[in-house]
Amino acid sequence: MSYKSVLLIESDTQRRSDLNLLLNFIDYGQIESADMDSWRSIETPEEGWDVIITGQADTCERTRAEIEELKDEFGADVPVLLLHHRSGKPTELAPPLIASRIEYPVKYRQLQHALHQAEIYQRTNTRPGSGTQTLFRSLVGNSRAIREIRRQIDQVADSEANVMILGESGTGKEVVARNLHYHSSRRDKPFVPVNCGAIPPELLESELFGHEKGAFTGAISTRQGRFEMANGGTLFLDEIGDMPLNMQVKLLRVIQERVFERIGSNKSIQANVRIVAATHRNLEDEISEGRFREDLYYRLNVFPIEMPPLRERVEDISLLIEELITRMEYEHRGSVRLTQNAINALCQYKWLGNVRELSNLIERLIIMFPNGVVDLRDLPEKYRRDLPVAELPETFVENDGAPTMRALDEPMRIPANGLDLKEHLTNLESSLIKQALDDADGVVAHAAKRLSMRRTTLVEKMRKYGLQRVDKVS
Repeated sequence: MSYKSVLLIESDTQRRSDLNLLLNFIDYGQIESADMDSWRSIETPEEGWDVIITGQADTCERTRAEIEELKDEFGADVPVLLLHHRSGKPTELAPPLIASRIEYPVKYRQLQHALHQAEIYQRTNTRPGSGTQTLFRSLVGNSRAIREIRRQIDQVADSEANVMILGESGTGKEVVARNLHYHSSRRDKPFVPVNCGAIPPELLESELFGHEKGAFTGAISTRQGRFEMANGGTLFLDEIGDMPLNMQVKLLRVIQERVFERIGSNKSIQANVRIVAATHRNLEDEISEGRFREDLYYRLNVFPIEMPPLRERVEDISLLIEELITRMEYEHRGSVRLTQNAINALCQYKWLGNVRELSNLIERLIIMFPNGVVDLRDLPEKYRRDLPVAELPETFVENDGAPTMRALDEPMRIPANGLDLKEHLTNLESSLIKQALDDADGVVAHAAKRLSMRRTTLVEKMRKYGLQRVDKVS
């Protein structure tokens, strides 16, 4: 969880103290607290408050007025969490006035969820111009491979050299192409993508060069091709390895002579475009098999950029997950949060579909667990199935579908990208309690005996983690 600045406003001294203590315990951030009469005397951080937690007043009207005053003072975008006592009637307020609610006495899990809701609120209510609208331009990651990609983009972006982007499907070749265009002198002109493998061969020439009215059956009007649309800008030829040989000849001529004609016309049109091509195929093998022209290959492959598969830059996965969630929040498609155990498990997966597959998974999890928290056991089975037991990031390993404990004398290895110890211990305790309850068929007394703790202690911990209490007569 990122470090935040929190303003806690609560007139009840005990509630304020308890919540302050819990926020400090989870090391959430810089916390300033006051009652409703003295919060104005607290110095506001230079960047403003990331979260405001305020207690519920005695009436709905007064609560609304106090929150509106806070919004007037600190900005309409600041997320406000409303604290109310469990025994009282909650004030009927909803977004965008508040981001979420917190019940007192406060449960750790509920507080985590409310703070996560505040982060979602902050992201989705960011004003235009703050930078979130340019997410597509970002190349996410700090691995050596992705740093090398950024360096190569810096080197070639502002030149006129043709670029060939190589790599498996789903590695982000179009993202690199858009970066090349955005950082070039052509950035104010069009970026026009063409998927050469998705267009039928008989239509590809018309798609690239356009046609005149009546040039062929069905040509009921004159149509511009992609070369004309990209005039002055960048033409991105994706999956160039799937282009038919007869079209490769025509493309080579355009690259060499910088002119082309629409189908059905003899008028030459200047081709003022920069070509960026991409393919998942090994073009040298395609050349040896006679499926790709060698002269075209050397014309396009002036500056090659090779995209690494996701499995070779595992250290970037957590950053990619955060970026993908942020993007979907900005597009108002929902949100989700992954525990460190879930992220560690995803770091062990092979990712044959690369970043595209990861993006699809995040979208699926948002649909399945809207604004929720996803743990390892919540991941689809395929992302857990092939985990090596010795490297499993969870304290539990699955054996024939049943969770069992890791051997006590087998030390757990800290993942390369680290872990949140407090969150890990919380997940561990919650998982053990769930397993004990399952083994005891829901009998709390038997589960407590299995865990060597007092029954009343177990009941309190079940309440803390929101586990359903099922007492049965033994």
